[in-house]
Amino acid sequence: MKNPFMARAVELSIENVRTGRGGPFGAVVVKDGKIIAEGANNVTATNDPTAHAEIVAIREACRKLGAFELTGCEIYTSCEPCPMCLGAIYWARPDRIYYGNTADDAARTGFDDSHIYDEIPKDHGARKIPMEQMMRDEAIEGFRAWEKSPNKIPY
Repeated sequence: MKNPFMARAVELSIENVRTGRGGPFGAVVVKDGKIIAEGANNVTATNDPTAHAEIVAIREACRKLGAFELTGCEIYTSCEPCPMCLGAIYWARPDRIYYGNTADDAARTGFDDSHIYDEIPKDHGARKIPMEQMMRDEAIEGFRAWEKSPNKIPY
């Protein structure tokens, strides 16, 4: 069955390649049966490694709604979200995600995220990009300030 929202996400992915703006990824955010935001991969066009279709669409939807959560919304994306986009989607809290292509489909065309998943369980120092903790005593003050703040907005 053809879904108009997924069809639009797929159309955005194809248009993006045809116009040379970026990779073959498109996404739309839907609320109450209407598209409220859409995005296409703009990584190379904007020199922004975070400008994936889902991130672009989430940013636009949140701006339009004046909210940092997408409760009551659905995301339609032309491909199974990468780890970064999946994290952003979970932070945005939509009701559901629909996707077209799989991560394996993406990997076969050069968009392979498996190396990121492989890195997550490794010790921080053993990762391809090593992580090293420093200045925890100073950094923890930010969390202490948050805990005491009467103006915090939990998210």
